[in-house]
Amino acid sequence: MTEKSLSEIDLKALSNRTFFPSPAAWEDQVLYFMLLDRFSDGKETNFRGNDGKTVADGSTPPFQPTDGGNAIRTDADAAAWRDAGGRWVGGNLRGLTTKIGYLERLGITALWVSPVFKQISFQDTYHGYGIQNFIDVDPHFGTREDLKTLVDTAHANGIYVILDIILNHSGNVFSYNPDRYPTQNGMDSRWDGNPYNVQGFNDRTGNPSLPFVPGAAVGPDDAIWPSEMRDPASFTRKGHISNWDYFPEYLEGDFCDLKDITLGWGDIDDYTPSPALRSLCKAYKFWMAYLDIDGFRVDTVKHMDPGAARFFNSVVHEFSQSLGKENFYVIGEITGGRENAFNTLETVGMDAVLGIDDVQPKMDNLVKGSSNPADYFDLFRNSLLVQKDSHVWFRNKVVTQVDDHDKVCQGNDKARFCAGSDAWPKLLVNVLGLNTCTLGIPCVYYGTEQAFDGQGDNDRYIREAMFGGAFGAFRSKGRHFFNENAPAYVELAKILAVRRDKEALRRGRQYLREISGDGSNFGLPQIMGDRMLSVVPWSRLFNDEEILLALNTDPDNPREAWTVVDAGLHQNGDTLRCLYSTDPTQIGQLVAVNEIRPGLKAVPLTVPAAGFVIFE
Repeated sequence: MTEKSLSEIDLKALSNRTFFPSPAAWEDQVLYFMLLDRFSDGKETNFRGNDGKTVADGSTPPFQPTDGGNAIRTDADAAAWRDAGGRWVGGNLRGLTTKIGYLERLGITALWVSPVFKQISFQDTYHGYGIQNFIDVDPHFGTREDLKTLVDTAHANGIYVILDIILNHSGNVFSYNPDRYPTQNGMDSRWDGNPYNVQGFNDRTGNPSLPFVPGAAVGPDDAIWPSEMRDPASFTRKGHISNWDYFPEYLEGDFCDLKDITLGWGDIDDYTPSPALRSLCKAYKFWMAYLDIDGFRVDTVKHMDPGAARFFNSVVHEFSQSLGKENFYVIGEITGGRENAFNTLETVGMDAVLGIDDVQPKMDNLVKGSSNPADYFDLFRNSLLVQKDSHVWFRNKVVTQVDDHDKVCQGNDKARFCAGSDAWPKLLVNVLGLNTCTLGIPCVYYGTEQAFDGQGDNDRYIREAMFGGAFGAFRSKGRHFFNENAPAYVELAKILAVRRDKEALRRGRQYLREISGDGSNFGLPQIMGDRMLSVVPWSRLFNDEEILLALNTDPDNPREAWTVVDAGLHQNGDTLRCLYSTDPTQIGQLVAVNEIRPGLKAVPLTVPAAGFVIFE
């Protein structure tokens, strides 16, 4: 039975057991992120179960190429498919639990799950960011026990679990009574620094019929829970954000109709946490102890007071250490540019930041040949901004992704990597290799390993359902995508096996390498003309070991190039052996180190069309 008040939770009793230990190093891990509603409903058939055996008792068959577009054959069908993408589709915790083997065999070692907490009942906040009850699981997803079974199953398969959580705001739990800024549809409650009057807490139908006072008697689907949060002082009540970069508007304003929570007062070094923040801290400590999870991804850190973020981070790490989880990871979503992300992370003490500003587009553009490789690799170099060693900070402080559920960097034109051209799916293994074999903690967004190609003017188009349902990928419905024979899945699994075996690929420094077409004149690969069709090599160095990697941005033709290697680690005539190639006939082949001139050594590389290679 769900507690109504935080006072009913006995953290001491929940903590009296042995917990799953933290990883020694998070840069060793490979994360996988999914929107729970869009991943699995547990009704699939003809896929490999957690034990590796074929499951044949479900009802949803696997996708076949001829199924593409089966949901949009008429205008009415297409409209229904689009509409379904904005609503609950049906993924749940039990379905995800049955796919742990799918993730383990891919090489995933940490699972990042979108928010699972109970949502407001009158809106389709399938994404999980409209929380109504911070101490219960949304029934669309299942139960607390289902969530605990998921965590236990993941741990049994060597996979850590990170929960996506929100401190900055709740769901749409009350309605304003605005008295200014008239529009054609009434009054607009936009932020101007002053509080608004409130009509009342919203009931389960969205009607503000409940008294906006502390201790108001409400039902389980009404207002907000736990009861400690049901106090007007828990909310800033200053209306919605219009300018997302204006201070203090972005701190005090609502995310559209998601209601901003009052977290505290004061400067970061003299911060007083609010009762609401203390309540949220206890709620999330409850989930840590009850579930035995391994980390949090904290949403919208930019929009929180730095003092609140630091306070929460301290509470979480002290509590996790009391549980014996010495490296519980707190990953902050910090938008607002590269400098803001770095400074915020350093100031509040969280463990890592989710991406930094332009990592995604520069990774994407490199592989597609539309930007110079140095634009991406320079993101990880030592600089006055980073104020750190060339590899130490980025190695375990930045979580990198190719695709994600927002693609904020793309504005209103959302697209996965594979969208827009028949050439891009050919290059998918390249971008996955680049993401997982360069600095940072790599994260795979669900469906990318199946070459999903969602694109459109709304987030829904990059949130296709892996299990098909009414809003499947490739404009389909009723077909699932848990295909372990899919080319990108197969190749990524091989790459991650090499990464797991080679410490340099997880912890090493990295250097973009110069290339030459004639073996004499060397320079960094760069655009010549409209698009770069070239070998792009880089090295990871760790403890006097060099791993040389390269990709080919040409989707149709193999490319050759002389590639620089570390002159101090290799002698003339030494050889490097191919550990992995998208052309399996290359694996095991040797290339010789040649001394081009004193202080410059290089090897001849041939990289298959749209290919990726790893040499040691």
